[in-house]
Amino acid sequence: MTTPENEQRNQALRPHAEDAFAHELKALAAADDRPRPARWKLSPWAVATYLLGGTLDDGTVITPKYIGPRRIVEVAVTTLATDRALLLLGVPGTAKTWVSEHLAAAVSGDSTLLVQGTAGTPEEAIRYGWNYARLLAHGPSREALVPSPVMRAMADGMTARVEELTRIPADVQDTLITVLSEKTLPIPELGEEVQAVGGFNLIATANDRDRGVNELSSALRRRFNTVVLPLPATADAEVDIVARRVDQMGRALDLPAVPEGLEEIRRVVTVFRELRGGVTDDGRTKVKSPSGTLSTAEAISVVTGGLALAAHFGDGVLRPSDVAAGILGAVVRDPAADKVVWQEYLEAVVRERDGWKDFYRACREVTV
Repeated sequence: MTTPENEQRNQALRPHAEDAFAHELKALAAADDRPRPARWKLSPWAVATYLLGGTLDDGTVITPKYIGPRRIVEVAVTTLATDRALLLLGVPGTAKTWVSEHLAAAVSGDSTLLVQGTAGTPEEAIRYGWNYARLLAHGPSREALVPSPVMRAMADGMTARVEELTRIPADVQDTLITVLSEKTLPIPELGEEVQAVGGFNLIATANDRDRGVNELSSALRRRFNTVVLPLPATADAEVDIVARRVDQMGRALDLPAVPEGLEEIRRVVTVFRELRGGVTDDGRTKVKSPSGTLSTAEAISVVTGGLALAAHFGDGVLRPSDVAAGILGAVVRDPAADKVVWQEYLEAVVRERDGWKDFYRACREVTV
């Protein structure tokens, strides 16, 4: 017997986009009377509305999934409606994965056809593999073949995703060239091929800032239309992004409401923006930048961790002492060089800032 307690216990910690926002996608599909490309669940206009947010004629509010330039989203969506693949490029923490997932959910209704790129990603993850028990028993056959997410997307006219493409070894990356140029995937063992049907496309994400990056070959890069996702242009935009994502994550983790901690969110964002930009917000003081990226994603992690501390070991209100340790961990990646950068920033900037005395004391207490 299913009880409310069991349903809550069995609820996914992080539902896929098409599940978490099913009501919005359903409302958009009902209101969408514009032309849709083959096998798309929504029109390009509706996909862009899903990502950027808006209010439908029936009053349904579509929450923004991406806060940034509208044209970036429009170009990304338009690319998927053509025969060119989409490469979302940007420094870590610019919502590449988030945008990729929501684009696939809106276009195909399924964001799970995913290849996660790592240094150990094999060619089979992009092409196909084999069920070795059947292969040994009966030899190569369709029944023994294990299709990759890319092969499944080609056969069904869906959107495949490749995360962290530049972390995949270069020779494995180039497996995609035939898929993207010829829209076919040969299976030499069977003397067959899989041809992509209408609706198939691929979204890849990549960055060129982290260690372990493998440059894309010029042949592969030509198969993509590259869209660069920038860091948030203003502090207000970044605070909004952090608050929204933390609120979504906090509801799944039963954490306190975000509005109680907006002041601390703004402080975390301010610290990250100044350190990665090398200058204070007012432009008067130059500061050294640490070795880490201090991305928006890391700010979200710091605030979420702080809310958990406030919920379980405090009074439920986010305070400087709840985020101080998380900020230290994000900033000081290199114990020698980054610690000096952080201490100089604390003494030269944070200590002198009006209204930040409690924040300064909390950060000093965890900086040893």
